[in-house]
Amino acid sequence: MGGDVIVGDGAAVWSGAALDSRRVEGGELFFALAGERTDGHRFVGDALARGAAGAVIEREVEGLPTTGQGLVRVADAYEGLHALVRALRRELPEVLVGITGSVGKTTTKEATAAVLSGRFRTARNPGNLNNLYGFPLAFLGIPDDTEVMVAELGMSVPGELGRVSALARPDGVVLTNVRPAHLASFPDVAAIAEAKAEIFEGLPSGASAFVVANRDDPEVVRVTERWVASRGRGSGRVIWFGLAPAEGERLPEVRGRDVRPAVVANDCMGLAFTLEIAADGSVETMAVELPLHGRYNVYNALAAAGVGHALGLGVEEIARGLARVRPAAHRGAVHRLAGPGGSGEPITLVDDSYNSNPDALARALESAAELAGREAGGRLVAILGDMLELGPEAPRFHREAGRRAAELGFAPVVGVGPLAEELATGAREAGATAVHLADAATAADWAEESLRPGDLVLVKGSRGVALDAVVERLLAPRVEESFVEGAGEGEA
Repeated sequence: MGGDVIVGDGAAVWSGAALDSRRVEGGELFFALAGERTDGHRFVGDALARGAAGAVIEREVEGLPTTGQGLVRVADAYEGLHALVRALRRELPEVLVGITGSVGKTTTKEATAAVLSGRFRTARNPGNLNNLYGFPLAFLGIPDDTEVMVAELGMSVPGELGRVSALARPDGVVLTNVRPAHLASFPDVAAIAEAKAEIFEGLPSGASAFVVANRDDPEVVRVTERWVASRGRGSGRVIWFGLAPAEGERLPEVRGRDVRPAVVANDCMGLAFTLEIAADGSVETMAVELPLHGRYNVYNALAAAGVGHALGLGVEEIARGLARVRPAAHRGAVHRLAGPGGSGEPITLVDDSYNSNPDALARALESAAELAGREAGGRLVAILGDMLELGPEAPRFHREAGRRAAELGFAPVVGVGPLAEELATGAREAGATAVHLADAATAADWAEESLRPGDLVLVKGSRGVALDAVVERLLAPRVEESFVEGAGEGEA
């Protein structure tokens, strides 16, 4: 990091890193970053008191110990954090897989880690620690014996993902899709695709690099084919995944799908399909039972299978791994709730409250409407929060989402947040009953009072709306059964 040890032993051992003193559990190296709202130097003492092994600081801090825990002084703590990542990345892990896309990054990460963990000592970034602050924390926390790290890599503005990729130096990357998300920072979907393509910048220059790409997404195809052309023959491989072409479909002039499904079935318990992997002129097949509901999760599973194939796993080993997938919190879990008062038919709750964007919401609505087992007479209810960072087109996206919910049979449709007033309006225009509520707390009250036995309710919104409060209110008194599920998330 180009710093000096000013207190303590320079050979002291630390484990992991922290930027927030409240999250110190013991043994971490705390980085005192100077932010726009606060300065980490104010919390160095708290971090050390909570058990941090040491701290990286830029200037003197009054009241700190003069012996014991280590203090390293650097010119810039943020740059020091990145320098430490670059140095350690030369030593571990043996393989790093970077995953990006508008929808499905986290679920694809979980599925990929599940597939690879059957053969390799595998680590992954917890939650969505995927940016210039989060990825370093995730990377510095992996065990020393890690063979493969599966890293979700994200961005919010142009140029960010290229810098994250340069830190991660992935050996292979996955592009899930490109959708209209964070349009407040980008003029159109093509610009988002260009920002996602920055993930290629960290790939090695030799033949070992691999890309797992969505064959069914035209923007992914465009930027991936450009990467292939820029590298020349023999300098990396592409594994395409996607749905098998319909009969008579004319494929564009790109390679077909190397990893694809057949005969997909979807219900509350999950997905079942036949996995097909084409290689060396032959096709391997294996039945897969994936404990995630929603047909869109087939894409996430195919991406994970593509990574497994790239790293030498056979189709049977990949299928076993996919059966081990577990969802991230609030990303499509399906719960059965006892009816009000503990009587009557249960309420089915689809908790996809972590985040949202137009494409992710459309998929969640379609999958919730498709769930089997809904009792006759039970309602489809949608509690939908604002989709944030969509720029000037946000009202149109919300109104279209409300109309789509109504067309799929959701009634009532509950819009939560200022933008969601347009969503409720769109639902009414399409003939559904609709309610507009100010915030998550009000929505939780509404749900507790208004849901009926036999209802199926979908809860989804951007993270800033905090609709997990609705879910927690409903779950607290009356969970009967929970299905292990996962869904498409909507962060960029």
